[in-house]
Amino acid sequence: MNRRAGGIAAILVTAFLWGTTGTAATFAAEASPLAVGAAALGIGGLLQAAIALPALRRSRQALRTHAGLVALGAVAVAVYPLAFYSSMRLGGVAIGTVVSLASAPLASGILERVVERLPLSRWWKLAALLGILGSALLCLSKAGESAASGPATAASIGLGLVAGTTYALYSWVVHRLMGHEVGRAASMGAVFGAGGALLMPVLLLTGAPLLGSAQAFTAAAYTALVPMFLGYFLFGFGLARVRPSTATTLTLTEPAVAAVLAVIVVGERLSGLGWSGLAVIAVALVVLALAPTNVDDEPGPVPQPGPEATPPGSPGSFTNAVAQHERRG
Repeated sequence: MNRRAGGIAAILVTAFLWGTTGTAATFAAEASPLAVGAAALGIGGLLQAAIALPALRRSRQALRTHAGLVALGAVAVAVYPLAFYSSMRLGGVAIGTVVSLASAPLASGILERVVERLPLSRWWKLAALLGILGSALLCLSKAGESAASGPATAASIGLGLVAGTTYALYSWVVHRLMGHEVGRAASMGAVFGAGGALLMPVLLLTGAPLLGSAQAFTAAAYTALVPMFLGYFLFGFGLARVRPSTATTLTLTEPAVAAVLAVIVVGERLSGLGWSGLAVIAVALVVLALAPTNVDDEPGPVPQPGPEATPPGSPGSFTNAVAQHERRG
């Protein structure tokens, strides 16, 4: 019981830390969103690889075997922060964060349907419809403010969709690697480390403004070290103690944190239509989190591999891989 409570607490802290990234980025306004994104996940990703070095050494042969998967995940890691921070710069913290988070589970469903041939449930289709409706309301809420605000909001939502898709992609890659018996630390370290390395040239080309003031440097350092490095470390700690479906549900507190901070700290304003759009997207997230699945969230016996074992990379195989990791300590 204490082990599970500790895992839940770690994931809730992670969700809060992730929810502060957009607000922190506003304190480096003189730097481009590309610089902020490259610093955040570039440095954070390299630190993830550094603490996973022993696991990476142990799994080097398996990682070589699945080098294509690692490369795919690394590209997704590199694209994600560039799209995410650009989305927030164009449309605001609340819109950029919520659209990115709402689109990630939807992108995961499409990925599973196309790659793994898994059918899309009626619950998923309902959540997709709600997500599209919420995004449309957000666009309309900004359309009358100025000539540029409507296109900027549309671009923000588009980039948010890119961010959500790449987030789903690198998460799927990590899960797939775990299904291929690569440990969690090695999977995270390889994908995030390689992605961080890809972001270093972007940081070198765009990062000079981050050194231009103490405020900008502090904001970038905070984002890299706290939400990205510490946040992902705590998420991994929690994931080893609760089921993935529990962890996903708990992290839905992140958009609430981001929206509240955007209004209180940044001073953003949303019309009634905008708040309605955010509320509809929040409902879509809740539908995705609470929809019935074929995986029991309570601890239970772990199926052993056999002739009819679940194919690697399917939701069942990922859950089994995590559970086996838990049993090995």
